[in-house]
Amino acid sequence: MGFFHNLFGHLHTVNSHRRLVRRYCFRAGLYAQGLRHDLSKYSPTEFIPGVKYYQGDRSPNDIQRQEFGYSAAWMHHKGRNRHHYEYWTDYIPALGKGVVGPIPMPKRYIAEMFCDRLAACHIYNKGSYVDTMPLEYFNRAKERMMIHPDTKADLEMLLTLCYEQGEEAALRFIRYRYLTKEDKRKR
Repeated sequence: MGFFHNLFGHLHTVNSHRRLVRRYCFRAGLYAQGLRHDLSKYSPTEFIPGVKYYQGDRSPNDIQRQEFGYSAAWMHHKGRNRHHYEYWTDYIPALGKGVVGPIPMPKRYIAEMFCDRLAACHIYNKGSYVDTMPLEYFNRAKERMMIHPDTKADLEMLLTLCYEQGEEAALRFIRYRYLTKEDKRKR
């Protein structure tokens, strides 16, 4: 594939993903988060590798990781976007000096993570998307995740709700029951 194919393909994927996450966040009542979602993907650190490793059906970060053993784009991305559970790690004094572990995520970022996963499944599976896919993706990885147990339980609950009742029901639940007014207001 040529440079321009990759450039426009990656830009289209990023724009489509952000647009879908924004729509889901708005329906969940997370307006500011929907507007800010994944803006770091336009930074040179993330955008250039995104174009270089673009394939259209999976994350370019996976390809960069295969080539180098890590993805500099992902390292940059997860450190700037609070809707990724990887952002929420810190030193845990109760575990011993110098031990890093997961800390609980605020609900508003768990809700954005749900919207992000929903949108990613739509984008990468294109017309074959079904509401079972986000939970299936989570289940394939959940044993390897360094995620706080409370965060994991909340995300799994939201994904299960989507699986059982559909994305509309899950988004309504987030907006009217899962998030309080305080959860929505905090930055």
